[in-house]
Amino acid sequence: MPQLTIWYNTRCPVCDAGIDWQRNKLLALVKSGRVAFRDINAEPEALRGFGADVDDVRRRLHATDEDGQLITGADVALLLWKLTPGEGWLATLFGNPLVRPLTRFGYDRFADVLFAWNKRKGHW
Repeated sequence: MPQLTIWYNTRCPVCDAGIDWQRNKLLALVKSGRVAFRDINAEPEALRGFGADVDDVRRRLHATDEDGQLITGADVALLLWKLTPGEGWLATLFGNPLVRPLTRFGYDRFADVLFAWNKRKGHW
């Protein structure tokens, strides 16, 4: 069982490229099985138990940790940065208690725009 499973949307070219880049930077953790990246389009019911559907993951990153807890949005990005060699400073900067609300707000607004763009382009 992975310590962290990242659920993302391969039908969004921006999301898919970003996750591919991140997965390559975390290759050792992926190979060891500690981190897994899963396409929600291949397993649309995977997060139903959390009340999340495909469109929720298409809108924002989702992850499940080893304790079975659901993590969403900017908090997933912060976790990935924390795990990624050379990117811990991003997690520290954008995840500190004063800045984290702004990080979440900015992430959510960008995610909303990206979701709308993908729908307009017919990616799903």
